[in-house]
Amino acid sequence: MRHILVFGATSAIAARVIATWAARGDRLHLIGRDPVKLAAVAAACATAGGLTTAVADLGALERVPAVVDAAVAALDGRVDLVFVAHGDLGDQLRSEREPSEAERLLRINLLSVVALLVPLATLLERQRSGAIAVITSVAGERGRPRNYTYGAAKGALNLYLQGLRSRLYAAGVRVTTLKLGPVDTPMTVDHRKTAVFTTAERAADAIVRAIDRGAGEVFVPGYWRMIMWIVRNTPEALFQRLGFLSGR
Repeated sequence: MRHILVFGATSAIAARVIATWAARGDRLHLIGRDPVKLAAVAAACATAGGLTTAVADLGALERVPAVVDAAVAALDGRVDLVFVAHGDLGDQLRSEREPSEAERLLRINLLSVVALLVPLATLLERQRSGAIAVITSVAGERGRPRNYTYGAAKGALNLYLQGLRSRLYAAGVRVTTLKLGPVDTPMTVDHRKTAVFTTAERAADAIVRAIDRGAGEVFVPGYWRMIMWIVRNTPEALFQRLGFLSGR
């Protein structure tokens, strides 16, 4: 039985991942911002290992240390897996006009995750065991007009996780970066759905498999690895002329 912390437990993908771990009998502590959604996720996930919840706004960085302390205490001081699944696509156009929206997106998608991982990585390093898995995004692979503020946060987070993975390697702690492509969830309800979208169920299954095998960096679904190789390596002079890549 593993002791698992989940931050952002109310997302559609996280809820399905949690259900898998609950069915395995893991001990779970779930943190989410919306108490109604959090209660619904918990109610759907009976587990022999036990399940507790806490409501927290992870965007309030000054409160994160207390949230982490309470979460670790809820698992009796032992943490085997940290799963970070929160994030916000935000409003790209607004972030171009209002510095406050740009700051909010960077705080939610980058700084709040780092604030969580600073104490938790130290805890796992001291234990010399455990794993960290963080959902980032394919948007972090290259800046594109449609989402470059969000993408900048996720790209910086990818880099942070690379360094953390190498730092924790000697302690036997695994760090998995989950580079998620577009998923048909409530967060993308206003987005035009294309053939590259996947479902929350398929994304959750891929995430569980990646964490189980201790993968380093994983694209979810896997076909995004080739797509983003092309996107990353297209010369900028050509990239800017291709509307399907550089358009809004």
